Order: sequence, then structure tokens, then C-alpha cells
Amino acid sequence: MLDVQNVYKTFNPGTVNEKAALRGVSLTLNDGDFVTVIGGNGAGKSTLLNAVAGVWPVDSGSISIGGTDVTKLPEHKRARYIGRVFQDPMMGTAATMQIEENLALAARRGRKRTLRPGIGRDEREEYRELLKILDLGLEDRLTSKVGLLSGGQRQALTLLMATLRKPDLLLLDEHTAALDPKTAAKVLDATERIVGRDRLTTLMITHNMKDAIVHGNRLIMMYEGRIALDIKGEDKKKLTVEQLLAKFGQATGSDEADDKLLLG
Repeated sequence: MLDVQNVYKTFNPGTVNEKAALRGVSLTLNDGDFVTVIGGNGAGKSTLLNAVAGVWPVDSGSISIGGTDVTKLPEHKRARYIGRVFQDPMMGTAATMQIEENLALAARRGRKRTLRPGIGRDEREEYRELLKILDLGLEDRLTSKVGLLSGGQRQALTLLMATLRKPDLLLLDEHTAALDPKTAAKVLDATERIVGRDRLTTLMITHNMKDAIVHGNRLIMMYEGRIALDIKGEDKKKLTVEQLLAKFGQATGSDEADDKLLLG
């Protein structure tokens, strides 16, 4: 479902601020894979996600989604294949619109616009059932303005909107980092349920080692623009934070770990 081959990306080339962010990264995700990506600051996690999303062009290499080469496609044309949830809960929703109106926008994404009534009774009931999976009581607040919701509620709603049309690829960019631990756990639980229910191919960046181990069927650790570790199957199920740090040291020859990574 995702095929990244030998991708390089350097920012500010030829200047004193030159930064090699991706150095020959290759990564293949099969249909239904839920991959967590972890690494210290500057490891290349967000650069990889933005390269896949088309936020900026890569210097070389190729990116395919669902068998379609999207390497040269701009971000707005890749949107038909991708659902994305950002770190900032304020992004991804329209604050002045109602919950049901936000969901209707997500449901109609990419469809031809027609002159028709707004949200029908059946559609409203569908949204109510979808919101129940979040376990936040939003199913009883369909007409509430999104701007009145808490950060966690908005992020959970954004997750639901990003997955409503079952994208080929779901990108989660530290989507719980700005939330308190209790709310973050709820959003992660909802993520697990939605991804599992629809078998969504998912790439999730996190700074939390425990979350990276617990969630998904595969774990990738990045270091200096490369994939240093790729752990899956039984090896991932049995993994502990201590073992992960040890493997990281063996793979990179470094015992350095980012504070945010350790304390996450």
C-alpha cells in the first residue's frame, strides 16, 4: 500500500544551514500494516511523513501509494489517497461549524457537488453511530460547534473525519502529543479500534516508546535520516523499552537518546 524507495531529502543545500533529513530511506507497508515510527529530534520522522504526504518534493527516490506513483504529485492531489491527523488539535476541523457539519464535509470529500438538502435523518444517525466509537459522548452533541470542544475531543473528531472515507493510507503525526495522558490514551484506543475495524494501512509517529511498542504490528526507529531498526511480528510483541534502547545502541553505535524520547 505504501512503497518508499531510496528517498533523499536535504534542506538548504549548499548553505551553512544544510541539513540532510532523509538519507536513502526505503520502506514498504503492506495492506493493513499499522507501523509506529519513533526516533529522537532530527531523526527524520516528520520529514518522512511530509515527503509521503507531498508537503515538499524529495530530491531523489520514489513514493507509491496503492500502486500509484505519487512522487511528482503535489500535496492536494495526493489527498485523495491519504487521511492525515496533525499534532495540533486545532487543525483538521472547522471551529465555527457543528460536529455533524464537519463530518458531512469529510463524507463529501472528493465527491461532485450538487444542489441537495443538507444532512438527512439517516446520515445523522450514521454519524451518531460513528461517534460512539470515540467514547467521548459526542454522539449526543451533533449540533455543538466544534470550537466549543476540548483539544482531545477535537483531535478524536479529526481522527474520525480523516478515516471516514477509508483512505489508502492514514498518516498520524504525533496526534496525541498535545493532549493530557488520560485523553491521549482515549484517542489512541479509538485509533486502534478504527484502524483495526477498517484494516487501514497506517503510519504513526510518536515520541512515546511505550505507545510505539504497544500499538501496531510493526515498529520503525529512525536515526540521522535513516531507518535504524525495523521490528515486527513476535519480536515486537515481546519488546520492552529497555530492549528497544539496547537494540538502538547496537544498530547505531550510539548510546545517545533524545530526552523527549526517553521521557515520553
